[in-house]
Amino acid sequence: MATKDAPPRWDRKMQQRLARGEAAALGELYDRFASLVHSLAHRVLGDERAADGITREVFAHVWEHPDAYDPKQGPLRSWVAALTHRLAVQRLRVTETVALAHGGEGSTEELERKVRRASVAARADYIVTSMPAPLRAALELAYFQRRDYRQTAADLGVTEDEARRRLRLGLQLLSTAHDAGAPPGAGGGT
Repeated sequence: MATKDAPPRWDRKMQQRLARGEAAALGELYDRFASLVHSLAHRVLGDERAADGITREVFAHVWEHPDAYDPKQGPLRSWVAALTHRLAVQRLRVTETVALAHGGEGSTEELERKVRRASVAARADYIVTSMPAPLRAALELAYFQRRDYRQTAADLGVTEDEARRRLRLGLQLLSTAHDAGAPPGAGGGT
């Protein structure tokens, strides 16, 4: 029986396969996390081409430094999200600093506000994509389709109490996006 602190088996196996240089492992990792990486990078940078570049950088970094991930620190998904966030914020700071240096409008304070807003938005995206499907489905119905809890319950085939519970939990999870400002593990060893 696995201990509570043991990382998921897939994460450990993936790290071992990457460390052995298995190209198929990188492909599998890409298939699993590319949309997450790209959406987080795009959320921070607001630019499709820049997000594509960050996506390439993230997977190149993982390929070149598979031992940088420590399974004891948390899930591989969180580590990849934190790496993406870090690289995207670095790119945003460089881009904005260059723009400021070349006579662009704004200030260092504005740049930091922009970075904080992008970080919160990226964390919210990460939270939504990581939450259990029942919570995500309830939030999507309520937010995108403007359903109230009664309509959400009917659409999902659950009781009204269950719909309220799912919406409340989903919103509680989303409320944490502003508290940290970065995907989980962003401060860890990347």
